Amino acid sequence: MRLLADIFSQTLRTLWAHKVRSFLTMFGIAWGVGSLLLLIGLGEGFRSGNRRQLENIGQDIMFCFGGRIPAVPGSAAAMRPFQLMWKDYEDVKNEATLVRAIAPVIQRSDIQVQSALTSGAGQIMGVTVEQAQIRKFDLGEGRWFNQLDIDGKRRVAVINDEMRKTMFAGKPAIGEQVFLNGIDFRVIGVLAPPPQQGGGPPPMALNIPITIMRDLFPLKVEGGENAISFFNYQPRSRADHADTQTQVRKIVARNHNFDYTVEDAWFDWDTVESQEMVGKIFTAMNWFLGGVGIVTLSLGAIGIVNIMLVSVTERTSEIGLRKAIGATSNSILLQFFLEGITLTLLSGVVGLAFATALVKALALLPQPPGFDTPRIVPWSAALAIGFLATCGVAAGLYPARRAAMLTPVEALRKD
Repeated sequence: MRLLADIFSQTLRTLWAHKVRSFLTMFGIAWGVGSLLLLIGLGEGFRSGNRRQLENIGQDIMFCFGGRIPAVPGSAAAMRPFQLMWKDYEDVKNEATLVRAIAPVIQRSDIQVQSALTSGAGQIMGVTVEQAQIRKFDLGEGRWFNQLDIDGKRRVAVINDEMRKTMFAGKPAIGEQVFLNGIDFRVIGVLAPPPQQGGGPPPMALNIPITIMRDLFPLKVEGGENAISFFNYQPRSRADHADTQTQVRKIVARNHNFDYTVEDAWFDWDTVESQEMVGKIFTAMNWFLGGVGIVTLSLGAIGIVNIMLVSVTERTSEIGLRKAIGATSNSILLQFFLEGITLTLLSGVVGLAFATALVKALALLPQPPGFDTPRIVPWSAALAIGFLATCGVAAGLYPARRAAMLTPVEALRKD
């Protein structure tokens, strides 16, 4: 223990004796460690922020909208639109074995909404009970629809917080009436405000049972009483998302008499695939940033090796004198080896402290949409520490071995 304390004290004296040289050398290591941890932490912030933003829509949610059918089979030159129908929803629900849950939606934005205080317009959606199971709807007050509301075609509504603030001037809305094109509905639930996403407040939205929506406000398209705007669904398991999408496409394409493999025919969105794609992008970015950090650390390690070699040269006479009075080659080897390790790890600790302090400072700032607070990623810290240990061994061992191999006569002769 005394030997280690003496060596550490000698290292600090050597560093202080060559302050500028030592600072520049340590700066290279500290900068490499700090930049490696910070850049990977920023990448992970983007990754987790994007994942959270998609999960705010729903967990493992997939959408199927209407699309376009080739006017001539096998040709994509002329396309005609097709509308999703109630039969598409029922067939997918009954036949698609890989679908865990499905919910159709009828959506219109041309319906006048009135309350006792004001009037306006928003997104009016006919939904089912399953909609709240698939989509992430957090209730702030009241309740969601039950099957009795759907089957009984009750004139009840669940509104979002933006509509509550507009239609009821921020007052309680549960039990109050709203009028859709003059037809009265009773508010039974208010959705909680969504997480802040940027880009202004969300549009006003009002949900009613899809059965009453079909009767009173069908889509203004051919066969509108049986038409739906889209349906969202979930795969049986996340790993099955691609097969689930294919199964759904086959059923819908069969109903509309076209080839499901025509990619241009589909307007759908698979959030699982989007998450995986974003994940691959950020994984590649992390590898790139990690590589940049490793190169920076390598350059710093070269600087450590250089300063240790210069130290050996400057202290040649000291080495000769110590050997002349009985110091062994192993003790000389240990001293210079530990000096290299100490210099490397001290630089690494400074870099780690700098990155940690900067991450904590960034956490106090408002975060942009789709971005979470950067954090020190454990694997990147382990990589930096492991590489630093390797650099420390390399930086200490080679110069230490060179110092230990000097003979007393040769060393004293160079005085």
